[in-house]
Amino acid sequence: MYKKILVPVDLNEKGFSDKAVQNAVWHAQNTDAQIYLLNVVPGTQMTMVASYFPKNAINQMKTDVEQQLNQFAELHIPDGVKYKTYVAEGKPYKAILKYAAKLGVGLIIMPSHKQSKVDKVILGSVASKVVENSPVNVMVVKPNG
Repeated sequence: MYKKILVPVDLNEKGFSDKAVQNAVWHAQNTDAQIYLLNVVPGTQMTMVASYFPKNAINQMKTDVEQQLNQFAELHIPDGVKYKTYVAEGKPYKAILKYAAKLGVGLIIMPSHKQSKVDKVILGSVASKVVENSPVNVMVVKPNG
């Protein structure tokens, strides 16, 4: 079974990542796995983008996101389940794959948006790219699925 599980968390959309974390908790409780929660903030390392922000704004943003992610974890992960939180910067799917490799996870549990009638057959772009490029198993979880 999986001993390390990565769950990308979108803090901007309430209820979006809850079901994915719930699945990760179930796996962790049944296999003694560790959960890694990851939030990816938009990349600001490009000179042109960085010039629009005060120097300490990026660090403050990461600190704020880290606090929100820790609060999310405390709310959704019960005592006794091992977890760690990480905040990355850049393109979401690339950061997810980078952290999956860096942490040596065996499973990525990806939340995916509800699909409208128009894009019923299309997976969310981040989830799709992770599934397509991941060397490890990926479970895609719908918020209402």
